[in-house]
Amino acid sequence: MAKVIEGLYYSESHEYIRVEGDYGFIGITDYAQNALGNVVYVDMPEVDDEVEAGEEFGAVESVKAASDLISPVSGTVVEVNEALDDQPELINQDAFENWIIKVELSDKSELDNLMDAAAYEKFCEK
Repeated sequence: MAKVIEGLYYSESHEYIRVEGDYGFIGITDYAQNALGNVVYVDMPEVDDEVEAGEEFGAVESVKAASDLISPVSGTVVEVNEALDDQPELINQDAFENWIIKVELSDKSELDNLMDAAAYEKFCEK
C-alpha cells in the first residue's frame, strides 16, 4: 500500500499539497510515483508563473510513461525544487519530502475541493 500522510490535501490526479500559511508545497503522491516507476525527468514551471486549479503546470517522465502535473490550487509559483533537475529520482525515494513547486495560494477555499488522507486512501483502493 502506498504511503499517505495525514494533514495534506490530495487531488484525484494524485498530486498533494502541504499548506504552510499562505503557501503550498505541491508534489506527486507516493501512489503516483509507484505507478510511474523510475522518474527520469521533471518538467517544472518558472518562478512567478501562475498556476490554476485543475490546469497542467508541468510533467513527470519515467522510464514507463510521462504524466502531466495538474495543480490542485491556483496561485503564483514562488519556488521550484531545483534538486529535481539533477536528481529526479528523489521523487521515487520520498515523494512527500521532494515537493515539485511552492506556490503562494490565491484562493484558500479551493482546498475544500480536495481530499483528506482518509478519502484519498479510499480513492486509491478503487
